[in-house]
Amino acid sequence: MEFDGFDWDLGNRAKCQKHGLSLGQIEELFRGVILIGPDPRHSAAEERFRAIGRTVDQRSVFVAFTGVYAARNG
Repeated sequence: MEFDGFDWDLGNRAKCQKHGLSLGQIEELFRGVILIGPDPRHSAAEERFRAIGRTVDQRSVFVAFTGVYAARNG
């Protein structure tokens, strides 16, 4: 799975802060070794995934996210 940026809405920002994580810390997960799997139980309306990884300071983090796909020319 390839990642090309993040789109954080206000609700997601608040959830991260509630758990003591910055958006940057969560984005760090996707630059390192991360386990990603589908989240079929919560995926009725959109493709959703679950991921587990560690921040640079070795904090374990679980995150649920959706994919946004851009149209590619060519």
